[in-house]
Amino acid sequence: MFSLWRKARRENSAASRLLGTTSLRFALHGWQRLQVYLSDPDVPIDTNHLERALRVIPMGRKNWLFCWTEVGAQQVGIIQSLLTTCRLQGINPYTYLVDVLMRIDLHPASEVLDLTPRVWKDKFADNPLKSDLAMVRQ
Repeated sequence: MFSLWRKARRENSAASRLLGTTSLRFALHGWQRLQVYLSDPDVPIDTNHLERALRVIPMGRKNWLFCWTEVGAQQVGIIQSLLTTCRLQGINPYTYLVDVLMRIDLHPASEVLDLTPRVWKDKFADNPLKSDLAMVRQ
């Protein structure tokens, strides 16, 4: 219904001026994204939870000046993304990193997706590998 209405308004320039061209243009060009949101109840309406999780990165902005190179900055970005994803999945980032770093040598390259935080939580979180230091502390 809304789709038919927006197409009719596109042809009527007076209605376009009345509604405001920005909002109508948003409705016309964002239709596919809106359909994803409306068809899947698990898709959030906004990304505020992601923005809050990534707030740590701007907080350390002065520290990131010491990455020295562009490649170093990219590596910091990858690590920050992994840590944030772990937190969003409810995973202890230290436990995840220790397990993945110990497991990566033995894990088949064709199954690398198993080592992403979301899949790792389902497959390995119940019995993570521990470092030698953790075993000494026990």
